[in-house]
Amino acid sequence: MSGIKQLANQTAWYGLSNIIGRFINYLLTPILTSIYAPAAFGDISLLFAIAAFLNIIYTYGMETSYFRFNQIQDENKVFNNAFSSLLLTTLLFSTLLIVPSNNIATYLSLNGHNEYILYVVGIVGLDTLSVLPFSKLRHEGRPRKFAFIKISNILINVLLVIFFLQICKPAYERGDDTVWKQFYDPNIGIGYVFISQLVASGCTILLLVNELKSYRFDIDKKLFKEIFIYSSPLIIVGFGGMINETIDRFMIIQRFNGSVEAAKAANGIYSANNKLAILIVIFIQTFRMGAEPFFFKTSAKEDAKITYARIMNLFVIACCCCFLGVVLFLDVWKYFMGVKNNPSYAEGLYIVPVLMVSKIFLGIYYNLSIWYKLTNKNTIGAVITMIGAGVTILINYLFIPSLGYLACAIANISCYGIMMLMSYWLGNKYYSIPYHWMKSLGYMVSSYLLYLAHHFYRAQSSDLFMIHLMGVALSMVFIVIVLVLEKQEFKKIPYLQKIYFNN
Repeated sequence: MSGIKQLANQTAWYGLSNIIGRFINYLLTPILTSIYAPAAFGDISLLFAIAAFLNIIYTYGMETSYFRFNQIQDENKVFNNAFSSLLLTTLLFSTLLIVPSNNIATYLSLNGHNEYILYVVGIVGLDTLSVLPFSKLRHEGRPRKFAFIKISNILINVLLVIFFLQICKPAYERGDDTVWKQFYDPNIGIGYVFISQLVASGCTILLLVNELKSYRFDIDKKLFKEIFIYSSPLIIVGFGGMINETIDRFMIIQRFNGSVEAAKAANGIYSANNKLAILIVIFIQTFRMGAEPFFFKTSAKEDAKITYARIMNLFVIACCCCFLGVVLFLDVWKYFMGVKNNPSYAEGLYIVPVLMVSKIFLGIYYNLSIWYKLTNKNTIGAVITMIGAGVTILINYLFIPSLGYLACAIANISCYGIMMLMSYWLGNKYYSIPYHWMKSLGYMVSSYLLYLAHHFYRAQSSDLFMIHLMGVALSMVFIVIVLVLEKQEFKKIPYLQKIYFNN
């Protein structure tokens, strides 16, 4: 139990930073949607989607390789080689994007704002150089410093956005005789969102300087070759993952049946509603931060597979709780999209449950993927991911013209469902783990049936108090189901032990 307790403790710290950071960052959504129309918000979402793609190319699986090779090589040697590689390729990739920035801006219909591309390249470059220092903190079990720096990054970003758009912009528009209006130029437009993130990313590097003090430039050809062979399929895994998560934003612009402005508006609505899957996304990302180094360290133990199975069961329960926490209270969550100022954002609420289920499938797939990382079969993981990417592209291409952004949600759930099933089947062949699938499936079905019951009641009633009260009641029903079925598991948790033993 000590291993799971350690993972839970570290995940709690990663979760604290992720939840607080995401919540603070999430406050930007109503700010931005109240200032910018859906078309402009669509441009912001598109550029950050591009940044997500570039992050995969820039880091090319080096984070996972760092954890893997730390088990068989000297940590300092692995870090120096990995960071030296990232430093060189970051300079190369950035140059290749900066030179044709005008053409890229034209292709993306950014109205000549090639500086937006430069901002994105700068953000991605700085974030890439912070990946391994953050990995070092995770490997050494220092989640508190990790959390502090992550939260600092987001605070700096959010405060700068508020400064530029909530203080300087109004001062400029009113013509106030204050110094604040000097910091705003209307020609920059949405660029202030990216300038804020660029400054925050730069500050993050400064806060990680202690993790870089011992760094020495080093390229060991033999070690680098081994790392590259291991990590190269992970580039495809990451790239395919980003296709699945972000290609829909590009395809809405290209395949939407309407004008460019209408397509951008649809993209903005879809992106805003996609953010309502925040709870599961936060939990999955939080879990991965603690789980990846933990899984590698645990792999040598005799009971490793049993531990992985127990973790999966608890993971599914947590995801189902996150699912219910959003879909049973959509009438509350929708205000975080800024529907008060732009009611059009609420048009996409009906896709949120579909997106939430797709994120559960994605989280399960992340858990399952440990088999190919431990058995050095990353190529198979790359194939699974690219099949998922093919499903995503095909469904979006065929159905966006007729279904709009609903096609994106259908593509999401289809892609991750197929990837989850394929990974489970292949995992049984190469690294069989005794997962408690009947329980996990039961929890997912139960949570969705509770949502359907609430959805039916919500359609018949206009009393928001009763709708929310029923949401709370149904949430409690699920919790009771879990507590009854997991009695033996929860007896091992100190805080719940007394409750069970006293009954």
